Amino acid sequence: MKPSVTPQISTFRRLHETGCFVLPNPWDRGSARLLASLGFRALATTSAGFAWSTGRPDNQVPLEEMLAHLAAVAGAVELPVNADFEGGFATAPGAVAANVARAVETGIAGLSIEDSTGDARQPLFDFDLAVERVRAARQAIDRSGTGVLLTGRSEGFIVGRPDLGETIRRLTAYAEAGAECLYAPGLRKEGDIAEVVRAVAPRPVNVLVGSDFTTVGRLAELGVRRISTGGALARAAWTGFLAAAREIAQSGTFGKLSAAVPSAEIDSAFPSARA
Repeated sequence: MKPSVTPQISTFRRLHETGCFVLPNPWDRGSARLLASLGFRALATTSAGFAWSTGRPDNQVPLEEMLAHLAAVAGAVELPVNADFEGGFATAPGAVAANVARAVETGIAGLSIEDSTGDARQPLFDFDLAVERVRAARQAIDRSGTGVLLTGRSEGFIVGRPDLGETIRRLTAYAEAGAECLYAPGLRKEGDIAEVVRAVAPRPVNVLVGSDFTTVGRLAELGVRRISTGGALARAAWTGFLAAAREIAQSGTFGKLSAAVPSAEIDSAFPSARA
């Protein structure tokens, strides 16, 4: 039996219709539950944050582990969860489709497919292949009958190819190939963001915010529909961890531990874990 459209998928699709919402990125079940307790309306996984939690660099987690991770995070909360599905864990469109078909069975409400290759000499897939990969993902989702929302990502601004014209060319083509949300991580200039929003309208646009260069209100004014944080929350957590650990290792003092969140506050976010 094919999976059906879940309430989380229906909710996630409605969130993309109007307004602007923040999609923070947990890296495990606990961080997902904590974010859910703060009132966010949807969450998204982070490939980097999850990879670091397993002792690996980004983009080094095997497919099977990623699928298990998606199921774990989606099963930990009642909110919609979007999957950072990297490049589909394959190059050929048919293989991307096969992997997407497995991903939509994990309970996620959306997923993204990016066009980066991991090869510094040629960091983006050739245009035609990149489009076919998005189209293959679209067809796999349609065959599943799940209604999982597809995001097309163009990575030029974070892999050393910051060409706005090419980024828009790719995002527009991904929309035509079936991507329902468009995303170019690395955009920071308001003019660039506004131009992308105009170019792919009426499709919604996701903007990555990993520092304090903007606000939710300002991005909403620019027409952005969705805001994600990528690995930034995981980096913030690692920052606190490393600062406290380095103090202990280097000076033998424990001052930074005094600023830690009380255990009771964290426990209070996990009531079902004690059931």
